[in-house]
Amino acid sequence: MPKHHVAASTFPFLYSHSGLDALKHLKTLGYDTYEMMIFPPHCWPRELTTKDRREYKAWLNGEGGKFSSFCYPALDNNPNSVDRLMRKYTLDRYKEAIDLSAEWECPYVVAIPGPVNSLINPPHDWMLNWFIEGMQELVVYAKGTGVQLLLENVPFTYLPTVQDMIDTAKLIGPEIGVNYDICNAAYIKEDPADGIRLLGDLCKNVHISDSGYDEFKHERLGTGIVDPAPVAKALDDIGYTGETVLEIITDALQPGADPDGDIRASHDILATNGWQGLT
Repeated sequence: MPKHHVAASTFPFLYSHSGLDALKHLKTLGYDTYEMMIFPPHCWPRELTTKDRREYKAWLNGEGGKFSSFCYPALDNNPNSVDRLMRKYTLDRYKEAIDLSAEWECPYVVAIPGPVNSLINPPHDWMLNWFIEGMQELVVYAKGTGVQLLLENVPFTYLPTVQDMIDTAKLIGPEIGVNYDICNAAYIKEDPADGIRLLGDLCKNVHISDSGYDEFKHERLGTGIVDPAPVAKALDDIGYTGETVLEIITDALQPGADPDGDIRASHDILATNGWQGLT
């Protein structure tokens, strides 16, 4: 069985590097496939000039690089806000990400349901209906671009489980896939291997990192609760041929942070458990 391919996220470099500089840095670590964080000032479609966009594309073409996915984190936006203007703002930003994804030949834009953390959240059905309405609008917008929207399971949202992803994707339409985050699943004590098998063909992209149960993190593998071996077996079982994105979340600007070491150590663990090693 062919080993699974590993991509690297630009997440650790949100504040230390521009998106393009982060790609160049990850290239020095041995990566040729990247998940780009769509996040200001790192890489924000509204602020990229035509020259900027061409430079990204020229560099990718020149280095034989490609994007696995765009990830647009749930910060300063909310697709299921009670405020209609915030929902529209969020959809407009997603549309810009879809346009950029099409331009840079990135197949997936990851969509995260909005956060819930207040003492009195809106009714679940309200949030779900707003989210479905918004995603259906984005599906129509993305038609013909070659870009697919993916839902992600995230613990601090109102749709944290794999079953939530499956049920919500069905409500939105057949165009929707799922970006399954292994660490997020493990944190809520969901078996990631079982989740992958439940998703089957819906699983288009995978995130992996590690955390403990005490505090929600996305750290280097081998430090917490994530066991990659059953995950690799489950990916084999469903015939998965997509990317596994190392989504290590640490701020490269913080004293003592070592994102390069975290990425290398995590990839070494993956390489002993069914993924390709770095060349």
